[in-house]
Amino acid sequence: MKKFYSLLIGIGLSAGVSAQKVAPFKAGDRVAFVGNSITDGGHYHSYIWLYYMTHFPNRRITCYNAGIGGDDIGQIATRFDDDVLAKKPNVLTLTWGMNDTGYIEWYRNDAQDFIDKRLVGSYATYAKLEDKLKKRPDIRTILIGGSPYDETSKFTKKNVYPHKSDALAKVIDHQEQSAKKNNWGFVDFYHPMDAINKREQLKDSTFSLTPNDRIHPDNNGHLVMAYLFLKAQGLSNNSVADISINAADKKLSKAVNCSVLNLSATAKSLSFNYLAKSLPYPLDTIPRGWGNNKKQSDALKVVPFNDEFNREMLTVKNLKEGRYDLLIDGERMGSWAASEFANGINMAEISITPQYQQAIQIRELNEERWDIERRLRMYIWMEYDFLKEKGLLYNDSNAAMDTVKKYAVKNIFVNGNKDNYTRARYKSVRDAWQKEMNVLTDQIYAINKPKTHHIQIIASK
Repeated sequence: MKKFYSLLIGIGLSAGVSAQKVAPFKAGDRVAFVGNSITDGGHYHSYIWLYYMTHFPNRRITCYNAGIGGDDIGQIATRFDDDVLAKKPNVLTLTWGMNDTGYIEWYRNDAQDFIDKRLVGSYATYAKLEDKLKKRPDIRTILIGGSPYDETSKFTKKNVYPHKSDALAKVIDHQEQSAKKNNWGFVDFYHPMDAINKREQLKDSTFSLTPNDRIHPDNNGHLVMAYLFLKAQGLSNNSVADISINAADKKLSKAVNCSVLNLSATAKSLSFNYLAKSLPYPLDTIPRGWGNNKKQSDALKVVPFNDEFNREMLTVKNLKEGRYDLLIDGERMGSWAASEFANGINMAEISITPQYQQAIQIRELNEERWDIERRLRMYIWMEYDFLKEKGLLYNDSNAAMDTVKKYAVKNIFVNGNKDNYTRARYKSVRDAWQKEMNVLTDQIYAINKPKTHHIQIIASK
C-alpha cells in the first residue's frame, strides 16, 4: 500500500511541475518577487537569480525581494504602488495566502465560518490588485501558488492549525484560476512540495520542508521552490556543457553549450582545451539565514536538481581498462575507472574544479547582496507594518525612533527590527546599502564569464 501511495505522490509531483509553462527571463528584465515572510526572509528568488548568473552569464537580469513578513493580500495591496511598482519591474511574481488563512483562529468554535468570511475579503482585495495589474500590460505577471503549510509532519506538536492547509489549497486554486483567466503565468509550489512532504514522511514521519514552524521553508525547501520555478520556465535539461569523445579514433562526438579545441590523444592520455558557455551551479553546503538549520544542498535528497539543472558532462568512450586521473589546468580533480568515464562524469559535482570555484565566488557575492537587501526589507516592514498605523509612514524622525523604542519593549517583531531601523531610517545609509548591492551585482557580472581550461585524462600510476 505504501508503494502504491508513493507512486501516486510521484505522479502528482511530476504532473504539478510539467503542466506549467512560464517564459524564461530575458536580458534586461527587472523581476519583482512579491510576497510575505517566505519571500522576505527566504532564498528562492536569490537561488533563481544565481542560476541565471551562472547558466546565462551574458543574460543580465535584476531580481528584487519585495516581500514583507506577516503580510496578507491587504497589506501587499497597501504598499503595492510605493514599494513594488516603484522598482519599475517589467516582470512581477505574486504569492500570498499563508497569512490570510489564519493561525490560532482555527481554534475558535466558528473557525471555518470565520476563515471563509475572511477569505471573501481577501479575494475582494485581490480582485482590485488584479484589476491594477490588468491595466499594466508592460508588466508580465506570474502568480505563484505558495509553499504549503505542513499539517502532517510529526517533528513537533506545536503550530498545528486544523484545516489551515485545506483553506490554503483553496487560495492556491483561486490564484490558478485567476492566472488562467488573465493569461498570466502560474507556478505551483504548493502541490509539488506537499507531495514531497507526504512522500518523505512515509519514510520519516518527522520530515518537513518547513521544519522549524510548519510554515517557513528552510534553505533546502527554497531550492525546491527555485527548482520548481526554473522547471516551469522550461529550463530543465539545459546542460552546463556536454562533451563526448571517442578515445579509440580520437574524435569529438559531441560538444553541447561549449567548444572543444586542440584535442589530442596517446595510448595513455587525452587532452583538449575546453570553453563552456555556462558555469556550474554552486550549491551551498552551510545553513544560511536566521533560524535555518538545513543546507541548500540538502534539497538534492528530494529533487533531482543536479540531474536536470547542473550537468557538466564529460564522457570518454573506449579508454583502455584501468583508472584515469582527471586534471584541469594541471590540477588533479580525482580518479575514475574507464567504465565511469564511458558512462560520463558530471564535473558540476566536483567542487574543486576551477569553474566551480569561479561559481562559488558568484554565490558568495550574491549572498552578500541578499543580506544587504534583507536590511532594506526589514526597514520596509517597520514602515508599513508598524509606523504606518502610527501615522509615521516614512517619517523617520526622532519621534518615529522614540515610538519604535517604546513599543519594542512588548512587541517582539518591533524589537527584532529595532536595531536595523536605528540605521536604516537615515536615507544616506539606505542609499549606501543600495550602492553596495549595485557594486556586488556589477562584480558578479564582471567575473561570471566562463574561461578556457585545459583538460587532461591520464592513466593513473
